[in-house]
Amino acid sequence: MHIVGFEEEHFEFPPVDKADSEGLILIGGKLTPAKVLEAYKKGIFPWYNDDEPILWWSPDPRFVLCSQALHISRSMQKVLRQQTFTFKMNTAFEDVIHACKTINRDGQPGTWITNEMKKVYTDLFHQGYGFSAEAWKGDELVGGIYGVKIGNMYYGESMFSRQTNASKFAFISFIESQKKNGLAVLDCQLHTPHVESLGGQFISRKKFIQLVEQLTKDEYTTYS
Repeated sequence: MHIVGFEEEHFEFPPVDKADSEGLILIGGKLTPAKVLEAYKKGIFPWYNDDEPILWWSPDPRFVLCSQALHISRSMQKVLRQQTFTFKMNTAFEDVIHACKTINRDGQPGTWITNEMKKVYTDLFHQGYGFSAEAWKGDELVGGIYGVKIGNMYYGESMFSRQTNASKFAFISFIESQKKNGLAVLDCQLHTPHVESLGGQFISRKKFIQLVEQLTKDEYTTYS
């Protein structure tokens, strides 16, 4: 694990095998859109709280969902058939990230989405890298997920739900709609029972890095 100047913009990420047992690989540096993209393409992601320096992680194993392994339960199949929600993509990115930042979650006193992180990921959206999957009920945004796509990998950051199954609907609809465009893997970073129920699984960091190198070669793959 390495430490760099907390406002240093031009720093180097160490090899991922230098991470500690929890996956922490570097402390410090400045969060910028370019550094976030560089980190993702090296199998690293930022995750920290407001009162901390920027913490960069590369855990082993890594929790991912392969699009071909997506599991849709009978109850969710029913939700999809009934058209309870309407799926949209990239129509409300800033609203999705704001909801992920502010919505109350059981057992969590706050959120790790700092104002700094919100700005950087919004900038990535305007640069064509940030993608939001959204569940709408009429004119109301009731669930969604935001993240970054590079080539045929989607790096999921956070999701929210204001109605039961809304975030699952957005997640499933995004994967199903993008398989035809080559979407292969969603990086979920850390384990959650929510994503595990949809087919998420652990893979080794070595395997994850191999997938990153393979799937992000053409970082301008278009999703529509």
